[in-house]
Amino acid sequence: MTNSLVPPAGPRRTLALAQLSNSVGDGAFYTTSALYFTQIVGLAPARVGLGLTLGWAVGSLVGVPLGRFADRRGARGTAVLLAFATALAVASFTVVRGFVPFVLVACAYAAAQSGLAAARQALLAGLVSAAERTGLLAHLQSTLNAGLAVGAGLGGLALQAGTRGAYLAVFALDAVSFLVCALLLLRLPAVAPATGDRRRGGAPDRLGVLRDRPYALVALLNTVLLLRLPLLSLVLPLWITRRTDAPAWLLSALFVLNTGAVMLFQVRAARRVTGVGSANRALRHAGWVMLAACAVFALSAGASLWAAVGFLVLGAVLQVIAEMGQSAGSWQLSFDLAPEGRVGEYQGLFGTGVTVARTLGPLVLTTLVVEWGTPGWLLLGAATVAASYGMGPVSRWATGRRADGEAAAGADADTAVLADAEAATQPEVRTLSQVERCPAT
Repeated sequence: MTNSLVPPAGPRRTLALAQLSNSVGDGAFYTTSALYFTQIVGLAPARVGLGLTLGWAVGSLVGVPLGRFADRRGARGTAVLLAFATALAVASFTVVRGFVPFVLVACAYAAAQSGLAAARQALLAGLVSAAERTGLLAHLQSTLNAGLAVGAGLGGLALQAGTRGAYLAVFALDAVSFLVCALLLLRLPAVAPATGDRRRGGAPDRLGVLRDRPYALVALLNTVLLLRLPLLSLVLPLWITRRTDAPAWLLSALFVLNTGAVMLFQVRAARRVTGVGSANRALRHAGWVMLAACAVFALSAGASLWAAVGFLVLGAVLQVIAEMGQSAGSWQLSFDLAPEGRVGEYQGLFGTGVTVARTLGPLVLTTLVVEWGTPGWLLLGAATVAASYGMGPVSRWATGRRADGEAAAGADADTAVLADAEAATQPEVRTLSQVERCPAT
């Protein structure tokens, strides 16, 4: 794995450029969308929150079937189609004038985004060898953060202007960014679709990945680890302003610190993660670092101004170290534990952890941290450690189950071959009626 921030030329660089394109648009969209819907469209903040929650709930439900569709119909074509669908959904937000249309467009947007994420993972798995996937995902995460930072800056300009035209320009930028993403994905080589999703005996497997209990449990534990997602955007701002004497401008400094660290060091953090064993070690180490970060954040409450600033900066450093370790470990497990030919479907389930964490995380973390204070911080850290250690036995269970399944499939194939060979060596036996129907010679 290279330390370069730019992947080598070829499919990996094209994937990174596609990631950069839509992340710039997303960064601008995330920065401005809430104020656009409340101040320009005139929706109540509670209705905006409800609509987005409903949208992402739908997105979490359709991720698996859309991932399965990508496996069966082709990951590249599906990813391109869903990138176009996302662009259309973003453009549709500009004509929304009421709550019901807003909810409908939010559902379409979240569904397209969730399916696109699963299809792109299936496309990546088809174009890149297993040994290179985690390294490439580290590159893509660095690219994502860079794009979000640029987009957030552009969104800030729109917020400064505060006009309807400025907001619409941001939405247009996001829609165009997904069109560019689609065109870049179209340049990639096609990935052959899977031959089918079937159980032993040839019957279609309707439950699919949901039948794989150890993988589903790994995805659930990863959702616990992802509860950290609202920390920087919601929890720390509330914590700093309500519980500490630190200045409000520190929030932007912590955001820059997090974004810059991921851009510079995510690839290096992923270098040592090469298999299930190293992924679990990375997750356990990250769990303890996250617990330390939570404890340090808690110390900022009631401290003097500069002591609080020091604790918050140190906690942010520890938190981003934990974030990079958890990301690398979970990426490795999500691919290594998924059977070949069904990566899109499995990634569809694994990706629901992000939507669930972003939906439930704000409520859970504000209750734990902002309301409870130090005990809540320590409980969050302890839950992270517990989930990190739980990954080990569950991933070993998943690995064993997959090995047993492959062995059983191999045995079935051998049995079928022997049966065909035996049938070929048997003399043809005709019934009396068959003989009577044979033409005379």
